[in-house]
Amino acid sequence: MSTLSVVGTPIGNLEDVTLRALKVLASADLILCEDTRMTKRLLSRHGISLPTLSYHSHSKVSRVDDIIAMLRAGKNIALVSDAGTPGISDPGAELVARIRAELGDMVASGELKIESVPGPSALTAALSIAGVPMASFVFLGFLPHKKGRETLFKEMAGSDRTTVFYESPHRIGKTLLSLESHLEGLPKKVTVCRELTKIFEEVVAGTASEVRSYFEAHPDKVRGEFVVIVS
Repeated sequence: MSTLSVVGTPIGNLEDVTLRALKVLASADLILCEDTRMTKRLLSRHGISLPTLSYHSHSKVSRVDDIIAMLRAGKNIALVSDAGTPGISDPGAELVARIRAELGDMVASGELKIESVPGPSALTAALSIAGVPMASFVFLGFLPHKKGRETLFKEMAGSDRTTVFYESPHRIGKTLLSLESHLEGLPKKVTVCRELTKIFEEVVAGTASEVRSYFEAHPDKVRGEFVVIVS
């Protein structure tokens, strides 16, 4: 039986990895990574030396064909992202979908196992320390750069549910400006989480205007990826 293990890895602190994840990574025939350099930092920290292969959003179709061929041949492959759980705002979901489509017969017969090895996620990490309503929330991943972006901000303004999305340091300023425009006068709270699990982990909360003003006053803190929560 071959196995595709979808393995959650740390989002910042390299100690945030489960015992099971380390065991699976150490026993795999190959580890698929978004960026092999990032993954090798984690492997080196925990004394694991195994072949790695890059798999990312720009990988050629032939790379996926090679991966499928290895699974057909009985290999055990571990899939990781640069940080967090594969398939959440990264190309891992596309790979798993392709494998299920082409190797569905092997999955059904028990010759191929696709397993989850759960671990860290910036989404759940942020929600756990934000202090916002979580009975029902919507996760949008990374917002589109242009088309549909403003429509999503309008939906956030009119929604009764908590909305969560990821943002880059290059666009967080414009995003907070847009939120300020759409949420003005509404009883909405904006929470921004940054540097999660790292030394300078920080949660900034308030009105969209207050949060925007904070980061304008502290440009040195506009770095790393952000989790933005509108509640």
